[in-house]
Amino acid sequence: MADVLPLVEARLRTALGEPDARAAVTFLGTDRIEVLRFSEGDIVRYATLGMSAHPMTDPTAVVADPVKGPRAELLLSVRAGIADTDKVLRPLAVLAASPQVEGVVVAPGASLDVGEPLWPGAPFTSVLVAEPGGLVEDLELDEPLDPVRFLPLLPMTPNEAAWKRVHGAQALQERWLSSGTDLRDPARRSVALD
Repeated sequence: MADVLPLVEARLRTALGEPDARAAVTFLGTDRIEVLRFSEGDIVRYATLGMSAHPMTDPTAVVADPVKGPRAELLLSVRAGIADTDKVLRPLAVLAASPQVEGVVVAPGASLDVGEPLWPGAPFTSVLVAEPGGLVEDLELDEPLDPVRFLPLLPMTPNEAAWKRVHGAQALQERWLSSGTDLRDPARRSVALD
């Protein structure tokens, strides 16, 4: 079976161009996770590379299937020059390693929390996992492997994360949309919540 990661990196390069930086993080007992940085105008995009090497497994499964199961990588887009967002590399790698470390299946609508600011001074400690397919198309793999989905991450303030737990991901996204929230602003304030 072909190694998935070179195909994933090729898909990222096709969609986002050449990365201008990359960093690797290895956690005890896990495979290496890389984070690639792509710059385009005033937008900086960070993409994980390594999360999709293995399928995510339902934590209640007795035995992990080494072939079948959802595969994903994470994408974060922010405006450049407003905050020191390059410090997000380690928190992103932590989130990308969570399926291996904690046995979680990362899917759209989920909240992921790193327990500390995503970068120095960030008003965000968690992210909302959004629907894939917009920025980077799914990468189809040979049967019986599931496709790799590229999941955008939307930073949430603690108030937004708490509100989302009560009202759901769709309601929070509608609130952001109706308020004209710039989700790429690394210094934005919380959206007005009832």
